[in-house]
Amino acid sequence: MDKPLASYIDHTILKPDAAESKVRELCEEAKKYHFASVCVNLTNVPLCAELLADSGVMVCCVVGFPLGAVTPEVKAYETKRAVELGAQEVDMVINIGQAKDHKWDAVKADIAAVVEAAKDRAHVKVIIEACLLTDEEKVEACRMAKEAGADFVKTSTGFSTGGATPEDVALMRRTVGPDMGVKAAGGIRDYESAMKVISAGANRIGTSNGIAIVEGEK
Repeated sequence: MDKPLASYIDHTILKPDAAESKVRELCEEAKKYHFASVCVNLTNVPLCAELLADSGVMVCCVVGFPLGAVTPEVKAYETKRAVELGAQEVDMVINIGQAKDHKWDAVKADIAAVVEAAKDRAHVKVIIEACLLTDEEKVEACRMAKEAGADFVKTSTGFSTGGATPEDVALMRRTVGPDMGVKAAGGIRDYESAMKVISAGANRIGTSNGIAIVEGEK
């Protein structure tokens, strides 16, 4: 690892019952442990931006989450609002049905709409939901994300049939090369699983178990 383990972690709370008290707790933990970001739903972005101002911890917001099955215009609007409200990173879900249909021009246009809406004001991470794709489809989805100008590709929402695997991370890293980000998310709950995906090529981890991961390093 070329940086502290905590700086790999997007400290995450995306459950529908995430009450304000839990979001506040998330932000306090993120500041204490110096995580890369907190990853939240759009409605919680203003609070997180307020609580994390000048802390060095970024605010990350999910877009088109968790199904990816809204139009590019809706994802672009979500992105625009997220940035206006204080998000510095956006994790968008691709249109998985279009990927399964191999409508790659549409997949790329969907991603490009979000990249354009972010307008260099926020990093864009592209969730491909790898558990639903063949290896060939994973490669093509990553290619579309790279061509559309996204900053990261990301394995999973954590809300589907599976999460991150070292094998998927390694495939995604080989596809996008050394200069684009790869985020592993879904099912990473301890130090050992975190180290496996980092060794495979991840330079960001999305997890609600960030504290357990960092404490497990000691």
